Amino acid sequence: MTFPETVQAIGINKVGGIEVLEKLTIPFPKQGADEIVVKVAWGGVNSIDTYFRKGLYPIQSFPQVLGHEASGTIVALPTDEAAVNHPIYKGRNYKIGDRVTVLGLGSHAEYISKPWKVVYPVPDSVKLDIAAGALLQGLTAVTHMTESYDVKKGDIILIHTVAGGLGLLYTAYAKLRGATVIGVTSTAEKAEIAKSYGADHVILYTKENTVQRVLEITRGEGVHAVFDGVGKDTFMANFDLVRRKGTLVSVGNSSGPVDPISPLKLAPKNLKLVRPSMPNYVVTPEETEQYYSELFKLISDGVFEIRIPSTYPFTAEGAKAAQEELTTPGGKLVGKILIKIADE
Repeated sequence: MTFPETVQAIGINKVGGIEVLEKLTIPFPKQGADEIVVKVAWGGVNSIDTYFRKGLYPIQSFPQVLGHEASGTIVALPTDEAAVNHPIYKGRNYKIGDRVTVLGLGSHAEYISKPWKVVYPVPDSVKLDIAAGALLQGLTAVTHMTESYDVKKGDIILIHTVAGGLGLLYTAYAKLRGATVIGVTSTAEKAEIAKSYGADHVILYTKENTVQRVLEITRGEGVHAVFDGVGKDTFMANFDLVRRKGTLVSVGNSSGPVDPISPLKLAPKNLKLVRPSMPNYVVTPEETEQYYSELFKLISDGVFEIRIPSTYPFTAEGAKAAQEELTTPGGKLVGKILIKIADE
């Protein structure tokens, strides 16, 4: 197969506001011996993209292609003997033309080359756009609610915010595990959608005192665990609404990074504080197989319903509009944003 010398991508040449997003022309990716090359059709837009764009997370060099998840088709396979003979590689039965998802920074480009372990076959029952929209947030929900805090029957869980793409999947997965879910969101419309995913109680932070309502719902005890994707604006209040021996899972920074705290802040209730990074839960081939296979079973079984309310074109203007919608406080977004990079 003949490949182009250059490819188009969405990325940045410096950190900053939305205005620094560009349509880049970069060399065709150099394939590592253990890597699969994928022709990308869809890219998912996530808060982590904005963290790299702002400079909150370090960038090694510029230009930097953005995007952490994509779906498409295989156009080249690994050549490394150890890779192709690995039992899990063999079990996935990769072939040229197969539909796959890809996890990793730099995914919003026409072609990408990534280690085989993070390239996972998409079942025939799952559309490629759904696969792209499910990957990062779906893996986050499954790994965090297994390893950051192991959600179990009888737990009461709080989710900030409950109606985003990740919040809805947290809700569905916590309910599958038998937990009671309290969600926090901005509007009655979003609250109804969260309830359709199983949320038992939804607090409108625009009209209600979140701490007061949580303590009312839990009869003064507080929740077993908090999954907080908001960050700065909600973090400190979590200490007042989690119960003794509870767990705070600080997931994201949509309102900004949380301020530093002393470990002594955890002492009055013997709390646990976790700041997980999902990719660190899917490092080995065995871990990727465990969690990717569970994710696609959840999708196929209908537990994870992936809402895609917005799709943007593969242009600088499209990428800017996507991040604008994603980052608007109290905005209308309920679900996942995609960029259509190419026809399937």
